[in-house]
Amino acid sequence: MRTLIHFIHVSLDGRICGPNGEFDWPRMGPELSAHSVALNERIDTLLYGRVVWGWMSSYWPTADEDSDSPHDKAYAPVWRATHKVVVSRTLESVDQPRTDLIRDDVHARIQALKEQPGKDIVLMGGAALAADLTEAGLVDELHIGVHPVILGGEHAVLPTPSRQNFDLVDSQVYDERVVLSTYRRV
Repeated sequence: MRTLIHFIHVSLDGRICGPNGEFDWPRMGPELSAHSVALNERIDTLLYGRVVWGWMSSYWPTADEDSDSPHDKAYAPVWRATHKVVVSRTLESVDQPRTDLIRDDVHARIQALKEQPGKDIVLMGGAALAADLTEAGLVDELHIGVHPVILGGEHAVLPTPSRQNFDLVDSQVYDERVVLSTYRRV
């Protein structure tokens, strides 16, 4: 069975974006960028909730042309080539190649996706979706990159209503500033 990985950037105070939805604070240095690109060798599907999908689909299709960031130049072609799945009850369609939309029966559809042949799946954002899939036992690994910033606000990394147990399986420091810890469901 394929592994569903939730890869998320988080602040020291456990927030995934600023109080007004800002996501301008993660710093993708060369080591963290290399880790992110290497993670894509392990996966063949990116999973998004509606809000994060809106950000990603408006940025990554041309990021390598529009940005001077080495990370953006390296990741944009990978993003375009990777199969994407968007979970949304409100979107009617998605307009990017190699992208599917799940509107209902989310748990069953994600379980079926995990059972298909292929590489692993990475959930790249969407706090509500991540919490829901974690609560349902569908998230197998958490890759949490803690950045040295305090954001405040309400956007907690995993607002789940019940206890979820994971074991720490790895922890690395990237670019002398970001601690990336990997946890696996017990």
